[in-house]
Amino acid sequence: MSHPLSGVRNTSLYLCIWRKLRTLPLTLSSLSHCLVSARSGARMTFYVDIYPFYTPQRSSFIFSGRLLTVILVFLMLAVSLLLILPGIRGKSRLFWMFRIIISLFIGVVIVALNFTCDWAEAKMTTNSTYKSFSNAVVNADIGLHVGLYGINVTLKGNPVIQLNETIDYNEMFSWHDTIEDEYQEALEKGLPNPILYIAEKFTPGSPCRLIYQYKYSGRYASATLWTAFCSWLLANILFSMPVVLYAGYMMIATAAFIFFSMASFSTIRNVPQCVFSIGTDSFETEYSHSFWLALATGLLCTIIGILVVILNFMMPEKMKEAFSVGVDSYEDEDASYGEGYLNTVFLDGVKSLPLTSKTRGNL
Repeated sequence: MSHPLSGVRNTSLYLCIWRKLRTLPLTLSSLSHCLVSARSGARMTFYVDIYPFYTPQRSSFIFSGRLLTVILVFLMLAVSLLLILPGIRGKSRLFWMFRIIISLFIGVVIVALNFTCDWAEAKMTTNSTYKSFSNAVVNADIGLHVGLYGINVTLKGNPVIQLNETIDYNEMFSWHDTIEDEYQEALEKGLPNPILYIAEKFTPGSPCRLIYQYKYSGRYASATLWTAFCSWLLANILFSMPVVLYAGYMMIATAAFIFFSMASFSTIRNVPQCVFSIGTDSFETEYSHSFWLALATGLLCTIIGILVVILNFMMPEKMKEAFSVGVDSYEDEDASYGEGYLNTVFLDGVKSLPLTSKTRGNL
């Protein structure tokens, strides 16, 4: 009579040999190690009808560290700039506050959009098999979030605890030359079937071939966003100089590059959409928060740039006064023609002439 765990041991032996084959060359010591592991029976027990060949711990993607760094840097910059507001007198204080807040908002959005994972997304709630080698079905919310550098797949059970396990996954897969390796690691971890199914659609060997279109469209979108950030920096420098007109032009250029990044990402719609079918339901990706935030920021830059250009042509002096450029030179000029006083001690013996309006001006 065969041992009840003989099938499990055989499967473990095959899995161990498959792992060793990935790291060629295959030696006799490697095979003997697999045989000893299969005979020992360690880690060869069932756990809620799921084969425990994978490590129980997993490292889930929670929040982008780069995105958090960008937000903290701009927050510190905003606090340091707002500290100078008490030194500004009059109505200019309110104008400077709005100017700092709006400018930093545009800058942080342009940089943060490079690291967000919700340019496009899709969500669904369905019943699906949970893991391989098991017929257990769970009800869960499945989400796909697409960014410029990768995808983020979420799986949350309804309820969260099912099959004596907490079903709450948030996994990141980057297609910057590493998505195939990350997919292999996900297989070894034993991630749930819905996550593996979605991630497999973005591997180079998938028939959908989504990786190529999403990878290159995201790369060009990111490049144009960084160009927009450089234009934003140049616009802020020009706003501090007596060339406000060119600062308006650079704000329009910033908006143009943001729109170019959106157009680059929109090329994913030019290829046939791959339908994701999980269980009895299916879904397709649609534009999400980051895409519409980029659109709103581009429109804001366009409005600011056009207003600055128009007002500069209509009232150039007031624009310079509003941005505090070109004011010091006028004040110095007025001060040089102020009232003067003569010392009579040095004028003794000098024939005094009647002062005319012309001589008063020369004095």
